[in-house]
Amino acid sequence: MRGLACVLMFQTHCYDSWLSPGARQSKFFMYSQLGGTFPAPLFLFLAGISFALVTEKLWKKNLPPAQIARATIRRGAEIFGFGLLFRLQEYLIAWGWAPPSDLLRVDVLNTIGLSMMLMGIVCWLALSIHRGARTRLVLVFASAGTATLISLLTPPLWTTWRPNWLPWPLESYINGVHNLGTPQAWLFPIFPWTAFAFAGLATGFILQSEWARERQTLIFLLAGATGIGFVAAARWFDAQPRQFYAVYDYWHTSPNFFLIRVGMLLAILTASYAWCRWGPGQWGFSPLIQLGQASLLVYWVHLEFVYGRFSILPKHSQSIRTASLGLLAIFLAMLLLAFLRTRLKGRGAEVLGWFRVPARTA
Repeated sequence: MRGLACVLMFQTHCYDSWLSPGARQSKFFMYSQLGGTFPAPLFLFLAGISFALVTEKLWKKNLPPAQIARATIRRGAEIFGFGLLFRLQEYLIAWGWAPPSDLLRVDVLNTIGLSMMLMGIVCWLALSIHRGARTRLVLVFASAGTATLISLLTPPLWTTWRPNWLPWPLESYINGVHNLGTPQAWLFPIFPWTAFAFAGLATGFILQSEWARERQTLIFLLAGATGIGFVAAARWFDAQPRQFYAVYDYWHTSPNFFLIRVGMLLAILTASYAWCRWGPGQWGFSPLIQLGQASLLVYWVHLEFVYGRFSILPKHSQSIRTASLGLLAIFLAMLLLAFLRTRLKGRGAEVLGWFRVPARTA
């Protein structure tokens, strides 16, 4: 799934950066940007599933809740730190034309790190309150409840309940206001984005249960069916004549749109299981799996060659055909980078040895 998120991210960024104004008016670009609504939810959802796996491993070792929280929250802080370093790198590369406020922009890495820290707190509370036969059920309900609460609070926190008494760098983590006066849909604040991580956390705890392990195929099929049910329910809620919120923005803050995307994430989870269990994922080398194993690295690097000073094509001036060729070049380059990263991991001393000049004998 991370590999799929990487491919969708590549195409979204490449076409957004390189297409000419005329090409951006096409249906092709519209569908490209629609596909671009999936990478961030996928990354956050998978961060939640991975977080559940790590928490479960530590929990099964009978570690105290505080120790589990320290380990998991520390990892979230590391990811958040990477996000800040990434913003610093982007600012330095764009020195001279990037505004200093870019250093405080809320990007997806920042939100993944914050989401992990928040998940650590929720798991700590759940494990501290209840440790017994029903601990997993408590963790699932705590995770799903938090996701629901974040989703429901998003519309007012973007409009009628805006915490505009906060300094904008802090408020931006609530609703993505940045320094522009109103919340920005292209940023990744806690509301609503962290809800996807908590949805993944609940899913991860369910998948790790003994019942699910014994019925692996069935549980993934049920996940897909549940996803389809979520989509149908969200469409029904959205079609109702009465709206709960004073300001209703379906595409950016609506809980209905959040529910649809969670449903589609569950359907993608089922499709990914089928791909790996019965499909091309069994055929040997898989580009999607390879990209997924180095998703953070390819995310970090590709942006410089798409949006940065080192863009491989002139920006905002290309046809769909030329931009597609550029996308293919980015895909192949990032695939090679991911391949080298996974093959050379832990072999730093050996790699350095390749470049050493042999000592001359007397």
